[in-house]
Amino acid sequence: MTADVQLVAESAVPALHTLSRVEEAAAVVRERFGKRADVALILGTGLGRLAAEIETPVSVDYAEIPYFPLSTVESHAGRLLCGTLAGKTVIAMQGRFHRYEGYSLQQVTFPVRVLHALGAKTLVVSNACGGMHPLWGAGDLMLIADHINLLGDNPLTGPNDDRLGPRFPDMSDAYDAELRVLARAVALARGIELREGVYVAVSGPNLETRAEYRFLRAIGADVVGMSTVPEVIVAVHAGMRVLGLSIITDLCLPDSLEPATVEQIIAVANRAEPRLTQLVTAVLERL
Repeated sequence: MTADVQLVAESAVPALHTLSRVEEAAAVVRERFGKRADVALILGTGLGRLAAEIETPVSVDYAEIPYFPLSTVESHAGRLLCGTLAGKTVIAMQGRFHRYEGYSLQQVTFPVRVLHALGAKTLVVSNACGGMHPLWGAGDLMLIADHINLLGDNPLTGPNDDRLGPRFPDMSDAYDAELRVLARAVALARGIELREGVYVAVSGPNLETRAEYRFLRAIGADVVGMSTVPEVIVAVHAGMRVLGLSIITDLCLPDSLEPATVEQIIAVANRAEPRLTQLVTAVLERL
């Protein structure tokens, strides 16, 4: 390999997910919160109010943590909340990152590495999404059974550190089957209607065209969003169990498509939050 070719190859290697950087970031959080986490939560749109349920929270701003990106989305606070929820020691991301913000998928998913290093073996992730299933409505909750990655990239691209996870992680049970059974049982017991389906991730930030919704539905997706999949890939790579939950905030039916605004999407998510918060809290109680 010539020097020029080697330089190009090295510059193309994503270097963020190294054990030393993960440990450096985790050490900052450990200094502020000495307990080992049981569960990690990504409080995307739809779980923001769950932050208020965390007991004796310790807050760590993302800006204080080495290599963490900063939230640029209005509804994402940008801090870790560490404390107790439903008897479990939890560390919650109050705000996540997206590719459309200009971040690489390595940057988007670096916090998941840190959460795992802090002890979390289970990841609960939530999101807002557009609904393409014709029988579902805005405000419905959906349990993610599987996903489709249409982001055009993968956070595991590049050299693999076997200490962080295997080169070729199996994704056949990305959303843990036992956790899904538990979520369905909790929803039934509490009278919470819970759909179950496939989430497709696209890069955004624009919402999709009618033709794109037809395509996404035809390839097997029930809902569409701009997050979640990269974090889940890295969590599975790290050996974490994943529970994914979505709030359907707008209907994406191509033959009756109406314009959707961010304000409308957030309003629907806010109305559904109490049910999602109740569901997640009850699941944690039974873990």
